[in-house]
Amino acid sequence: MRSVRIRILAILAVLVIAGVGAWQLLPSNEVKSDPIAVGTTDEVTSLDPAGAYDAGSWAMYSNIYQSLMTFKSGATVPEPDAAESCQFIGQKLQTYQCKLRDDLSFSNGRKITAADVKYSVERMIKIKTDVGPWILFPSLKNVVADGRTITFNLSSRDATFPQKLATGAGSIVDRETYPPNKLRSGNTVDGSGPYLLKSYRPDATAELVPNPRYKGALKKTGVPVTVRYFKESDALLAAWKAGQIDVTHRQLPPATLAELNPGDPDLRVTEADSAEIRNLVFNVRESSPLANKKVRQAIASIVDRAPLVTDIYKGTVEPLYSLIPQGYIGHSTPFFDAYPAPDPARAKKLMQEAGVQTPLAITFAYRGGDEAYAQETAELRRQLEADGLFKVSVKAVDWQKFQKEYAAGKYDAYTVGWLPDYPDPDTFSQPLVGHDNSLHNGYSSKKMDSLISSTLQYSDRGRTSADFKELQALVGEDVPLVPLWQKKDYVISKTDVSGSQYLSDGTGIWRLWELRWI
Repeated sequence: MRSVRIRILAILAVLVIAGVGAWQLLPSNEVKSDPIAVGTTDEVTSLDPAGAYDAGSWAMYSNIYQSLMTFKSGATVPEPDAAESCQFIGQKLQTYQCKLRDDLSFSNGRKITAADVKYSVERMIKIKTDVGPWILFPSLKNVVADGRTITFNLSSRDATFPQKLATGAGSIVDRETYPPNKLRSGNTVDGSGPYLLKSYRPDATAELVPNPRYKGALKKTGVPVTVRYFKESDALLAAWKAGQIDVTHRQLPPATLAELNPGDPDLRVTEADSAEIRNLVFNVRESSPLANKKVRQAIASIVDRAPLVTDIYKGTVEPLYSLIPQGYIGHSTPFFDAYPAPDPARAKKLMQEAGVQTPLAITFAYRGGDEAYAQETAELRRQLEADGLFKVSVKAVDWQKFQKEYAAGKYDAYTVGWLPDYPDPDTFSQPLVGHDNSLHNGYSSKKMDSLISSTLQYSDRGRTSADFKELQALVGEDVPLVPLWQKKDYVISKTDVSGSQYLSDGTGIWRLWELRWI
């Protein structure tokens, strides 16, 4: 952008010398008032925060709901939002207490009380939807509301509890309009976030306008925004090329992302390291042929990440050999150490040791509607079938149906992407390989749960590195999943929009309020 400004100044200087009134070229003080259009292929599973634990839904929650805590852009430690203050009580890290602000109200005008906070958390855990975020709070015993004070009593130490409260799982809802035993239906919400949901059409648009009642960590809210949802990356690309959207985030096709030039004067391109990962997940229930650990190890011996990285994702991802991605405490490479290169001979030996007849028939599902995912699945299928060890039946499934069916154990293997909920390696451990994990693949290990518990003991997160490395080594041994890749994050906007670089920073918060017309 600096080079663009220099050229403009040079042109103005020439015109002034030539006697042309430079003032004629200066823009007016008028700023656009149209909503900024943001395009994405992420989907909103539910507008009720008790009912979803996915990137698209939580991106919306961070704008229309409020949690006790939040993250500033780039921060690793949360700060109060709906709360006036929060802290652990005592040294055991088993009692966390917050004092609610006294000036908050829902979008319907009703004053927010500590009872609403208690209700919101307990309701989420009680409803316990198959794709909900209740799994983030396995140690929560009870919540006590007294005046403006909310006390969370835990059954064991959890140094990451404040960070979990800052996620979509901590969203505060109105206890008078959200039913206690089921999800709220319809396309309206009662929240207290920086935006009001003016209108919502599932799988199409969400119209957001600044919330004049908002009080919290933000000093100011944003401008009107319309989020447009696309089923496929190619449709998002077509809308971008047609000028129908002003900002794109998650995801243009890999070939388009690979060709982006951050120095292009006609675009604002933000390319950043990201902790978005993708795993090949295995159903380890007894009903699945992948219940046998040696069969899963055989698959890990076959998987070749190079064609995925180079041919399908065009270098916009990097190969991943661990549960915890690069950039996080405890990152290691157990899958590279144990399976350094594709080894069909080793895979054949493992299948023989497993005592299974080959080719072993398995079902493999993935989220439909994305060409890159389809190509990825086709390549993985080719690799698994290449030496006659497996016969793979592939299914492309709509996102919401896909979530429910893999949670019900309908598939033997499936690929799932994962974005961090908060900037701590715990976001990749408990939710992915802990007891009752969000992948719903039936994996459970007392040793794993013990290691996860050990990582939650320390406020000084640097002290957890050894435990996280041991935890990842166990994943490499048990193979409930195979890490495939880690992705870079791309946000593209028109040059008359600022703030797009703040849309995502690895905390699960979509900062639409940072967007402005220039």
